[in-house]
Amino acid sequence: MTNASGARGTARQAPTHPHPATAGHPTVLTGATVVLPTGSVENGQVTIEGTHITRSAPDNAQVINVPGHYLLPGFVDLHNHGGGGASFTSGSVDDILKGIHTHRLHGTTTLVASTVTGDLDFLARRAGLLSELAEQGDIAGIHFEGPFISPCRKGAHAEDLLRDPDPAEVRKLVDAARGRAKMLTLAAELPGGLDSVRLLAEHGVIAAIGHTDATYEQTVEAIDAGATVATHLFNAMPPLGHRAPGPITALLEDDRITVELINDGTHLHPAALQLAFHHAGARRVAFITDAMDAAGFGDGRYWLGPLEVEVADGVARLVADGTIAGSTLTLDRAFKRSVTVDGLSVEDAVTALSTNPARLLGMDDRIGSLEPGKDADLVLLDADFDLKGVMRRGEWVVPPQLG
Repeated sequence: MTNASGARGTARQAPTHPHPATAGHPTVLTGATVVLPTGSVENGQVTIEGTHITRSAPDNAQVINVPGHYLLPGFVDLHNHGGGGASFTSGSVDDILKGIHTHRLHGTTTLVASTVTGDLDFLARRAGLLSELAEQGDIAGIHFEGPFISPCRKGAHAEDLLRDPDPAEVRKLVDAARGRAKMLTLAAELPGGLDSVRLLAEHGVIAAIGHTDATYEQTVEAIDAGATVATHLFNAMPPLGHRAPGPITALLEDDRITVELINDGTHLHPAALQLAFHHAGARRVAFITDAMDAAGFGDGRYWLGPLEVEVADGVARLVADGTIAGSTLTLDRAFKRSVTVDGLSVEDAVTALSTNPARLLGMDDRIGSLEPGKDADLVLLDADFDLKGVMRRGEWVVPPQLG
């Protein structure tokens, strides 16, 4: 495997958490409102033994009382380009691990690493590097966003590197990921698009419709061919029109589609978010970050692939033309905004942040809900929905802050 400088290296070069392991010592968290698939339970408890949630704990279990708090399953991010000053597209292994850890500090216990448009051979090499991190359990897989997208809706992607979705080239990226490709975003209306969607579906890779200039009818064709996700709905696609309903209508109305939403207050007006929830329902929404390097790091100048980005007041825009360039969002902020600004129930927010993305990734037997036998991935929030603790696989990434 090669890192960004081309040197050979081992993927495990830096720890992804700074705190001593607590796995192996049985722990009971009690007194919180526990959000379960069947609803919220007040004064509930969650028992952890080793790396998993269990039904009961031995008499010597450590008991941590957390009254007035919420216990949620760990957040799952389907679409994330980096954080902590690090890029998943161009950073070294150490950089990538730093970005992963940054998001874990904000409650994301499972993360899919997203790339941005680049030269095809370069992306294939990155896929090889990221697949090793997936094999080690640092990430859940790889999402390719570009280069098979529309120049009309390119957003923060380099136009000179875009290409039509030739199935042979799509297959090259899938093969380079060595079974760790989870999702690929493409504009299915381009030549080769529908065949590429079929290829992805046949290989168990999510075909996501995004950065597209498709009509309503072309989007319906893509869904029938096997597409199952809308990449950051509303963004980088034609707006909804009453005579030309476009992709938004097709994606919202079809029960086979899960729609990604970036709930940062910049990418979506609250009314647009409510529209998506009203038509798709909580079971078909997945909150994502679409985060770039500045997430959890701060304002300044960054690079998103070959494009320079200015981050000011937490909003990332291309230096060249002011186009929004990803986000600086973390999922704990997305959760808090969804319940305090958008008026979603805690249960619906958990569905969009944990349950649905876990199901899409085919990992809902392990993550996405607080149930016995599943990984001990959880988030502790206070009564104001501020993050106060994060556990991943039985280890505290952020120890409980109860003072």
